[in-house]
Amino acid sequence: MIVKMKKLTLLCTKAEQEDALHNLRELKSVHIEHIESPAGETVEQAKQSFQRVQTAHQALAHHESATQATTPHDDVVDAVWACLEKKSALEDELQRLESEIERIQPFGDMNPASLQALIIKGLFVQLCQSSLKEESDWPQEVTQIETSRDKASIYSILISRTPIETTATSFALPELSLAELEKQQIDLNQRLAENSAALETLSQHCAVTEQICSEAKDELVYQEVRQGMAASEELVYLNGYIPAEQESTLDEVAKEHGWGYVLDDVGPDDTPPTLLRNPKWVDPIKAVLSVIGVVPGYKELDVSAIFLLFLSIFFALLIGDAGYGLLFIALTLIAQQKNKQAPAYVFNLLYIMSGCTVVWGALTGTYFGMNFSALPAPLQNLSNDWLRGNGDDAMAMNNVMFFCFVLGTLHLVIGHVWNLIRKINSWSALADLGWICSTLTMFFAVRMMVLAKAFPTEMLYVLAVGLLLIVVSLVMEKAYFGLVTLALDVISNFVDIISYVRLYAVGAASFAIANAFNTMAIEALGSSGIIVGGLIAALALFGGHALNILLCAMGILVHGIRLNTLEFSSHAGVQWGGLHYNPFKRTNEKF
Repeated sequence: MIVKMKKLTLLCTKAEQEDALHNLRELKSVHIEHIESPAGETVEQAKQSFQRVQTAHQALAHHESATQATTPHDDVVDAVWACLEKKSALEDELQRLESEIERIQPFGDMNPASLQALIIKGLFVQLCQSSLKEESDWPQEVTQIETSRDKASIYSILISRTPIETTATSFALPELSLAELEKQQIDLNQRLAENSAALETLSQHCAVTEQICSEAKDELVYQEVRQGMAASEELVYLNGYIPAEQESTLDEVAKEHGWGYVLDDVGPDDTPPTLLRNPKWVDPIKAVLSVIGVVPGYKELDVSAIFLLFLSIFFALLIGDAGYGLLFIALTLIAQQKNKQAPAYVFNLLYIMSGCTVVWGALTGTYFGMNFSALPAPLQNLSNDWLRGNGDDAMAMNNVMFFCFVLGTLHLVIGHVWNLIRKINSWSALADLGWICSTLTMFFAVRMMVLAKAFPTEMLYVLAVGLLLIVVSLVMEKAYFGLVTLALDVISNFVDIISYVRLYAVGAASFAIANAFNTMAIEALGSSGIIVGGLIAALALFGGHALNILLCAMGILVHGIRLNTLEFSSHAGVQWGGLHYNPFKRTNEKF
């Protein structure tokens, strides 16, 4: 459910601005909408301070120590920055040394002092790179000392009593010998290691920098809110949104501190944030929405329950293996034991989706890609004959694809029914009713084209009625452009349903990959002896199934989530363009 919001305008005197903002932050329920662009010296200072502390904390988190210090370190941020600046300077110097070593390495470990002595005596000395394919073009009086060559070039030291003129590539003489440069390189690497050890030591204060980072972020947000307020003579005011259920609490706090405020209903031009509050059983979907970083708009539908239900089913079809499902449950149990501070809804999501995978895998008789005939009788008895096509692979394929199309049609129809109920008092409701007719017709069209089933002629009348309803809706709503794109929209409706076949395709591919690696393992075991064959078989099984699970995980992101956020959402009118509800509060506080 999307929590109802009220638009808030809050006023106080300039003298009370600081206290008002501190008390408003304690309320932890107002989503601030800046009136003025937050700018100024205080905002810039707070921003720089936060970035400085955040960089220090991230550096320590990278070197995080197994133990944390029990005493605070007042200057830990300065100490970390000193290490970071030293590291940057050392790395720059090391890069310069490495470039110089690479430049003069082809000329060997020459002594720069000896070369300078020759120059002092009036000789001309030059480092030169010439091509193997071209003859040297320097005069005969030039002495060439070849130091090395590769497949394309010759590297030489040229010495002459007269200036050397050549088309070959010349290099400046080095200031230090190769041995001296390499010695400096070793010294710099040692100093970098010591600096890294210093950061490792400081990392025991990671909890301190985390706290300082939170405080710096709170100060930045505070200054942005302060500078984002508008002023009028002796008054300052801000705009924002507050959950309607918090109206009485706001009234009490406003009376206590002498604020003035106005609460209005959200208007058609307002963009309030979205606060989702669902039953506990729907909470697991928050893990997915936070990962993909989307939230429905305030005036859109909350599809959390439908998202969770269908994503779990899609997960089961895409993975398609009961063995993998049981493995996921076991891994989730272990992860939950080791990460007791993590939100429970993350693990609950994995339990739900893995449980659905076990059920689907059992119904289709799929366990770690094993052939059905190799399964024990009790596992075979758990399978569904219709989904297995009574042992006929071609029939099983058609039946599973049929199930995918039914699932997709139901998914899209739910979106339009939901929209129909929401818009029941407007002409646009007719369009959703029309698209329900179109979707049902397209299902039979897909069934005919993919599964070679007869198309019921009655559905043509259903489609005609649906198109008529859509046209009436578009005309009455004056959305005339929709009439132009209507034919393309109907084709898109057909494509949306047929796209659900990906659930079968990915699941079938997953089984094929697992089964192929199983076959490889069996052949290796039979042809290479017990020890060597067993080792090869174990590697094939572990590597193959690990790769398959990774590909399945990618399939969930690419296909499972897409079917919810694109295909279904486009039919349900959800654009996922909402703003996250972010009340004015301290970083580590809950609202």
